[in-house]
Amino acid sequence: KRVQVTELVDVIGVSGVTIRQDLNYLEEQGYLRRVHGAAVALRIDDIDTRLEVRFDIKQTLANKAADLVAPNETVLIEGGSANALLARTLAERGDVTIITPSAYIAHLIRNTSANIILLGGVYQHQGESLVGPLTKLCIENIHFSTAFLGVDGFHQDTGFTSRDMMRAEVASTILAKKRRNIVLTDSSKFGQIFPLTIGSTAQISIVVTDDKADKKDLDFICQQGVEVVVS
Repeated sequence: KRVQVTELVDVIGVSGVTIRQDLNYLEEQGYLRRVHGAAVALRIDDIDTRLEVRFDIKQTLANKAADLVAPNETVLIEGGSANALLARTLAERGDVTIITPSAYIAHLIRNTSANIILLGGVYQHQGESLVGPLTKLCIENIHFSTAFLGVDGFHQDTGFTSRDMMRAEVASTILAKKRRNIVLTDSSKFGQIFPLTIGSTAQISIVVTDDKADKKDLDFICQQGVEVVVS
């Protein structure tokens, strides 16, 4: 699921420059993701590895999204690598209450002074998320003003989609609360289709993404009454 550039240099017998160029090309073709000094499989579920992919872009998006959160606001952060960076940014601010069904996020910000509420549910080992009927019940009975959702893909035919049925159900429960719902995602998710649709595009209030996102997709999202913030 992961290979170092130096390993490929030894095995194939070409220069590191050549390996890096080839890995970049394979990433452009959608076969893998590049991280510093290595490449990882596209659908790897380890969130630490996903955090490394496009790290600088995700941190920029997290900073932009944090500006949308007012002091003393209560927010729900559902999960995903960009949202994990957002949670850390907000937690370091120290003036926000963070509700999350992500054990990974709760662990990531454990040493901050942030007020953290970890929801209950069935623990998913690889993604470190809590899901299922208990998680949905917790969401239905807790209050927040803004929710940040993670997505795996977006296509005009399907809207926002997820590869995980249980997480998609959690996201739909969040959307049903009709709060300010924000999708934080880098441009690589656009054009991707996964099995489970997350609500309707019109249920999203704001999409925060980077300037590499497809303009036609962003225009389509705007037409659904969604605000688009490009970082």
